[in-house]
Amino acid sequence: MSSQEQAVLNPKTSGKKAGYAFPTAPQLFRRRLISHWREQSAIIRTAADWTVLLYLVIPGGLLGGRFYFGFWSGEMPTWTTAIPFMLLPLLLAALIATGGMVLLLQEGDSLFLRQRQNWIRSIMLRGLLYSLAVTALKMAAVFAILLPFIVRGYGLSGAAAASLLAMTITCSWCVKLLGHLVKVQRQGFRRWLWLIPAVTVPCAAYVRAAIYWDSQSLLLLAAAAVYGAVVVWAIRFRLRLHATFMSDVREDYKQRMRIAGLLLRGVLDKPRPTRFKPWIFRKSQPLLASKQPESRFAAAGIKALVRNPAHLKLYFAFMGVSMVAIFIVPGVLKWGLLIILALLMAYWLTSFWLLFAGDDYIGILPFTKAQKADAGSAAIPILLVPYTAICSGVVCIPLYGWWGLLLFIPLGYLIGMFIARMFSTMRFQR
Repeated sequence: MSSQEQAVLNPKTSGKKAGYAFPTAPQLFRRRLISHWREQSAIIRTAADWTVLLYLVIPGGLLGGRFYFGFWSGEMPTWTTAIPFMLLPLLLAALIATGGMVLLLQEGDSLFLRQRQNWIRSIMLRGLLYSLAVTALKMAAVFAILLPFIVRGYGLSGAAAASLLAMTITCSWCVKLLGHLVKVQRQGFRRWLWLIPAVTVPCAAYVRAAIYWDSQSLLLLAAAAVYGAVVVWAIRFRLRLHATFMSDVREDYKQRMRIAGLLLRGVLDKPRPTRFKPWIFRKSQPLLASKQPESRFAAAGIKALVRNPAHLKLYFAFMGVSMVAIFIVPGVLKWGLLIILALLMAYWLTSFWLLFAGDDYIGILPFTKAQKADAGSAAIPILLVPYTAICSGVVCIPLYGWWGLLLFIPLGYLIGMFIARMFSTMRFQR
């Protein structure tokens, strides 16, 4: 919250409108809305050069306008006759399911506007209306682009197209509000249990109505009226909802940062969510029976790999690719390919162990090089043998049939142990 907004209350003129930096809630909302626009434009300017965009937007707009005018005045492209009408409602439904609500609430409101709940409700109502207006403009723009295909390509009348537009806008409002209500009230897997039906049910009803009532404008308007009634109920329910302020602020921040997230998706990795307990080994129980320091250190390294989603995903991805590669090659090459892939997996696992053992945090612990090498020699076979055993099954079962079911586990174990000991001897310094 800015310094001007923090000065909303002036103790020298208690109770007088002249003592407020923003005398009314609408003026405070207008200030925040302008700040929101400036924030979004600043984010876009960091990734886009307006001089370059002019050379792309102006020619692109002229060319697109020429094609659009041609769709209205000339003949429709031949490929439009091969596309069924149901794809248009599905495309619009996919667009409806995206996006969210911006209420323009801020963290400081819990302190500076705590005694003025009517101000918060006023800002929230205007934020809802602003978000619905932006959604309507977005859907209307997409609908206008598709309008030549709807009217000329599929033969809908002007009244039916207008009714379909009304149903599209009201359905998008309904989905946005229902999804917002779920997001601010539920967390974890319960959010998805409620969010999936809150989004899919209105979208499915929209697609069905658009397909079966495409030429019946009155039925489309009736469906739009039903969506509108749900929108009115959702707005009233949202304004009466209590104890969701922090969730409101969190969801508001997510929506404001959507553009920044899209621009930085290919540059920065998505931050890992903070978890109080890991998914695997939740109770941190001992992994190995031995209580020697080397065994405890080896168990810590195994847990570090398994609990890291990126490492675990890479492990299973490499295993899946290896299974497919071994399965499709001729039988005479399967064992050789298994050995080569197992060598690659062992090299990656030993590289991971060297990074883990050489970490600054691990350096605090009083482990010698020999103890670290012994711990790595114990951890690498445990991580490699499951890979070699499963890949050995892909080799043995197609080649040896029922005998392969008996042989693949012992053979995979022997291959994994031999390669693990070989790499441990070569790469771990004692």
